[in-house]
Amino acid sequence: MGSESKMVHSPMITYASMLSLLSLCPPFVILLWYTMVHADGSVLQTWDYLRQHGVQGFINFWPKPTATAWKIIACYGAFEAALQLLLPGKRVEGPISPTGNRPVYKANGVLAYAVTLITYLGLWWFGIFNPTIVYDHLGEIFSALIFGSLVFCVFLYIKGLVAPSSTDSGSSGNIIIDFYWGMELYPRIGKNFDIKVFTNCRFGMMSWAVLAVTYCIKQYETYGTVSDSMLVNTILMLVYVTKFFWWEAGYWSTMDIAHDRAGFYICWGCLVWVPSVYTSPGMYLVNHPVTLGVQLALYILVAGVLCIYINYDCDRQRQEFRRTNGKGLVWGKAPSKIVASYTTTTGETKSSILLTSGWWGLARHFHYVPEILAAFFWTLPALFNHFLPYFYVVFLTILLLDRAKRDDDRCKSKYGKYWKLYCEKVPYRVVPGIY
Repeated sequence: MGSESKMVHSPMITYASMLSLLSLCPPFVILLWYTMVHADGSVLQTWDYLRQHGVQGFINFWPKPTATAWKIIACYGAFEAALQLLLPGKRVEGPISPTGNRPVYKANGVLAYAVTLITYLGLWWFGIFNPTIVYDHLGEIFSALIFGSLVFCVFLYIKGLVAPSSTDSGSSGNIIIDFYWGMELYPRIGKNFDIKVFTNCRFGMMSWAVLAVTYCIKQYETYGTVSDSMLVNTILMLVYVTKFFWWEAGYWSTMDIAHDRAGFYICWGCLVWVPSVYTSPGMYLVNHPVTLGVQLALYILVAGVLCIYINYDCDRQRQEFRRTNGKGLVWGKAPSKIVASYTTTTGETKSSILLTSGWWGLARHFHYVPEILAAFFWTLPALFNHFLPYFYVVFLTILLLDRAKRDDDRCKSKYGKYWKLYCEKVPYRVVPGIY
């Protein structure tokens, strides 16, 4: 796995995008938080402030990581790590890696998710810990996460150099690429603690649910009530995260885990970008309760749940197809498929089956459409006074279109002529009839 296989775009664009993401994402997280919480969600207001005060103004409102912030992060991280290690779960095998390793996981995500939310709500209910503290220290927490996660990525880089967990590791010969994309595919601490499962699922995705609940509680404690817009937003986000943990073992076969190494791109993204950017529509709604009315609220809720269900059903359909080796029914009929053979890095010839009917007959990455629409529907309760709550929807669209391209390029080099055949059968990449 040299750097060439990592670079979808030209080296120049790759370096430019890496360096810009490394330098721009951290300050953006703080700008987003500041605008949502202190500037009324208005980009113009933040822009005016920065125009008057310049860089010094930005430094002034960048919160310093406080002891409270570090304590909250440490308790949360330790709690999730303990649940990941200690809760019982079914043994699940991941896909075979390029060098022939097959990672083994313990699938206890749903249980960890339930224990986390019940514990968090219980602490609030019995007056032991008030989640509004998390909201009140949010800027400091994001700031601590930004720096702490950078240090963590340096640790991952050094670990990949000195003590890789498996043969699925190695350097591209370029320190920036190695830091950005990561050195190891499956880094572990000891035999059982999988770092990517922790960063992506148990810290990142779990924090999405925890923060969604936090925003809801903050609004309740501030106004004495929870607006219907906040309820719709929180319910849809929680349904989505619940779906994620329900399907977590399937996620372990996706690009994030099985192809992208553990570096800044994935790990910093899950530790910082997910809690800050993915939850931002709810962050905005805390101080901007919108009254939708029962009818509109229900329409948005039903549309959102439907999109999340279709997204889940796409993944379920493909998983079922692989599990039955293409023998199960898809939409009540025998599936149409392409049997593709490919050669591994060790020179073995293996075969895969590619599904060309059901949801997967509509477009090669059709499952991204309901995912983007779901994000739109849980942001919609904020209505259209400000653009910023919709940043996540725009970001997700760009991310998934780029991922679709990267995935297509990877499959093209893996399957060759069979992929060409597949593209003839399923001509559209993401949106049927358009793209």
